[in-house]
Amino acid sequence: MIPPRLIFKKGVLKILDQRLLPDKIKFIPVRDAAGTAKATKDMALRGAPLIGCAAAFGFALEIRRIRPSSSSQLERLARRTALLLKASRPTAVALFYAADRMLHKALVFAAANPGKFSPAATGKLLNLIDGEARLVTAEDQTACLAMGNFGAALLPKNCVIMTYCNAGALATMGIGTAVGVITAAHEAGKIKHAYSCETRPYMQGARLTIWELMRGGVPSELLTDNMAAHIIKTCGVNAIVVGADRIASNGDTANKIGTYGLAVIARHHKVPFYVAAPTPTIDGKARDGGAIVIEERSAEEVAFVKGSRIAPRGVKVRHPAFDVTPASLITALITEKGVISPVTRANINKNLSK
Repeated sequence: MIPPRLIFKKGVLKILDQRLLPDKIKFIPVRDAAGTAKATKDMALRGAPLIGCAAAFGFALEIRRIRPSSSSQLERLARRTALLLKASRPTAVALFYAADRMLHKALVFAAANPGKFSPAATGKLLNLIDGEARLVTAEDQTACLAMGNFGAALLPKNCVIMTYCNAGALATMGIGTAVGVITAAHEAGKIKHAYSCETRPYMQGARLTIWELMRGGVPSELLTDNMAAHIIKTCGVNAIVVGADRIASNGDTANKIGTYGLAVIARHHKVPFYVAAPTPTIDGKARDGGAIVIEERSAEEVAFVKGSRIAPRGVKVRHPAFDVTPASLITALITEKGVISPVTRANINKNLSK
């Protein structure tokens, strides 16, 4: 079993520190939005859907900590809290979706209860915000199950599949997105073998994805990223599935750096390339991939591995944490509302309207 990623109780959120996996299971207790944002920025907390769920809980923690006494105070607090949470990571749209959703809930309450709050109104507010955060999580769990089933139906029997980064249970509050597809297909008896790419420089595939696959009993092997083309060519890989941090309205998809290259390889070898992501990952305001902000992370994450230096002192380093795969290279988007193929703006809009 995969340990719980988030444990939310009134006044505290316990966050599984994914920097320590698979060697150690430890939880970080946070009691406000700032602590939640720090865990997100520091990568203790990662995975686009999970970041969104945590943001919802972090928002609820902040409202409960301050206990605003009036509608005007609630409005100021809610706006400030949403901005704080959204500033923690720039690329994963689930974070913005959850923070804005919680903000909207707070502002609607403030508008319906102008002036000072009675003790009863304050209690109602706290329960309302807590409930909305739990609903964000419940919807993620339901979406993961649906994506798993839709994705599994696309795969052939005796499927040899490859995945990249970590889009499993550890990246969500459910069974995962891309790895959820593999899990569901494995339970249906369709997976012959799964390959997990290590995913430099943060090693999510090596530390997290292969760990999940092994714990789930999926026949699997770990690869370094530069083995992918050779394995696809020689080992009968007939499907690739990845997750997403943000999808533009035309289907261009931002995911962990290296995804774009894998999609190019897949196209050359005529291997279907699937992206599994819930609909809140689709950013209707981004017309194409050029509008997606690509996070640049620290040089240390490239020059060091688990505290050990692997590059010369003083080396100059580039570290874009994500890249954008054009919609033209994606065989299908798998959402909780169904499969989008071909990946076009019109087909995405049809899926969102369901």
